Amino acid sequence: MFKAWLAQPHIEGWWGDGGTEARLVEEDMDTGRVDMRLACHDGTPFAYIQDYNAHAWDAPQYADQPQDARAIDTFLGDPAYLGQGHGAGYIAARLAELRRDFPVILTDPDPANTRAIAAYTRAGFTPLAIRPCEDGDPVQVMRHP
Repeated sequence: MFKAWLAQPHIEGWWGDGGTEARLVEEDMDTGRVDMRLACHDGTPFAYIQDYNAHAWDAPQYADQPQDARAIDTFLGDPAYLGQGHGAGYIAARLAELRRDFPVILTDPDPANTRAIAAYTRAGFTPLAIRPCEDGDPVQVMRHP
């Protein structure tokens, strides 16, 4: 399912290919460094969301953020759920859980990914700056609250 979602046209270009991303997720699965979840609607999975300490990897875009900041990455996989507010909804639900333990939540979508930026904004994120990430590509750093 994960690989099939990553092959969907609305995700193409924003995440790596399904095989590579699945391998990376599998590598992190048992380390305890990343909390990985599926978002479901009426018992049907439709999205993937993960969170981790923003400083667990060399992420220069987060260098000026608090050491206990949490970062999230996500994608809405099932195209049947696009354009209905589900993205902002499941992101906001996860933020409500994370805010109990973490004062700052961050994310860093591609600046050209207007759909993701809009969903993050509706979920309560505020754009901070466009900065280079670890591979030098620009990302839109966003912060909640």
